[in-house]
Amino acid sequence: MRILLYVFITFLVFGSCKKGKEEPQKELQPKVIWKPYDETKDLESTKKLEQARMHLKLVNSKILDKNDIWKPLASELEDFSAEDYNRLKKFILEKDIPTIQQSVKKGELSYEELVKFYIYRIRKYESDNSLSLNAVISLNPKVVKQARVLDKVDKNTIKINSVFGMPIMLKDNIGTKDMLTTAGAIALQNNKTDNAFITQRLLDENALILGKANLSEWAYFLCIGCPVGYSAIGGQTLNPYGRMIFESGGSSSGSGAVVAANFCTAAVGTETSGSILSPSSQNSVVGLKPTIGLLSRSGIVPISSTLDTPGPMTKSVVDNAILLNALVGKDPNDTTSVSSETDFLIAAKDSIVKGKRFGVIKSFLQDSLYAIAIDQIKTAGGEVIEVEPEQISLPGFLSILNIDMKNDLPKYIKTYASDNININTIEDVIAFNLRDTLIRIPYGQGIFEGIVKDSTTKEGLEKIKEDLKITARKYFDSQIDEHGLDVVLSINNYHAGYAAVAKYPALTVPMGYTEKGEPKGLTIIGKSFSEAKLLQLGFWYESISKKRKMPIMYN
Repeated sequence: MRILLYVFITFLVFGSCKKGKEEPQKELQPKVIWKPYDETKDLESTKKLEQARMHLKLVNSKILDKNDIWKPLASELEDFSAEDYNRLKKFILEKDIPTIQQSVKKGELSYEELVKFYIYRIRKYESDNSLSLNAVISLNPKVVKQARVLDKVDKNTIKINSVFGMPIMLKDNIGTKDMLTTAGAIALQNNKTDNAFITQRLLDENALILGKANLSEWAYFLCIGCPVGYSAIGGQTLNPYGRMIFESGGSSSGSGAVVAANFCTAAVGTETSGSILSPSSQNSVVGLKPTIGLLSRSGIVPISSTLDTPGPMTKSVVDNAILLNALVGKDPNDTTSVSSETDFLIAAKDSIVKGKRFGVIKSFLQDSLYAIAIDQIKTAGGEVIEVEPEQISLPGFLSILNIDMKNDLPKYIKTYASDNININTIEDVIAFNLRDTLIRIPYGQGIFEGIVKDSTTKEGLEKIKEDLKITARKYFDSQIDEHGLDVVLSINNYHAGYAAVAKYPALTVPMGYTEKGEPKGLTIIGKSFSEAKLLQLGFWYESISKKRKMPIMYN
């Protein structure tokens, strides 16, 4: 017995000594599980908010188990610890693309680590019901393996001003081969598509498609007066600067939130009228709504072939220009598509502002943040001209969206949707949703019902389009031409409708925060294909104002 005891003690001592000489082991990853919770108190708190549109009926999706978002990548995170996450923060959080690329070149960071950092971060916050933003619908199950391949490339050949190896999130109405494309709607829940043209452009530039961002269902063209950022698939997108207090903006709500919360390097949204400008402003990020035709719409779930466009959403103007460079390209399947030889990053950095003339909306000077921005522009050498364009209505605007959607959705389904999608028309979607209204349309489908009722003829529609384009261009051009302006300065998405039907580009840049902490953006509007000028002036304003701050709960 004594001999056995001696052997046992000797084994323990020897074993302990041997273990002590080994390299310290990383802590095993705890199993991260999201659990549904009683949302009653959260929902009741929103009823106290002044804006009726923020009176929520639910927070989380009733059909998506959030664990399924990161489950396909769980094994990839087994060797990625909290220690790794904290070590990498300083190289990633709030850093622009060139800075991240420099860290990769120096060996401080790999593309695989960059991807794992974002996946870990998404899981960390989205599994916490007190912090989750419901900003992500899915993650690319192949993205870590794809990052490993890029890590084998000679780093000396990689340009720092490129999307090479950068994890990008796409709004979930943009086609991706490796993930479903749902537009947030249960009717498209199993929609397997090929890559949209712009998705393929990103892949051709060796960007990494990290995942799909939540959105306002059907790009906020479904229900009347409902919360922006809600979809049946993804639930309610929340604003990281004020969860269940401030709107997330829409319809590219998730794209704005994932960039603001540093869940990715950059994102792509889409806009018909305000759907990039609004969430970018609300989430204190830079958003560009390009001229119709600069970026392809092929493979994107549509509202309007007349007004739809994708656009970059980023933490900085530099990143916006880099992402735009990667997205451009003439698409033979999009009749509005044009080619572009502009290097938007070079244009953005050419920030000489001497002689540039800014049109300032006189009535907006009552907004303190706008007034401060204008003073900064004047102090830094910009010429400010106060203007007061006559307010005009845009009659028939809704009919453009109604009739286009009625025609464009069947075309999309026929051309791009997978064979298992059993809807073909707006009427089909309405009937599908009526089978389970509580789950599929808790806020109704009043806009879809209006689409069916709209009897505008083809001829009538063409007249509306032309009349509104002339009206909106006159609204801007009357000031731009008379005063020799380079751009007009607005706030958030206040002039999004005018820019939409004029087919003019608009760039919003963080302008600051209200006393309550709600973000606002300075929005720069110019004539068609003036993106280079918008980015140039946006870069200059960003450099003198430096207003963007990371949301405090997501540092």
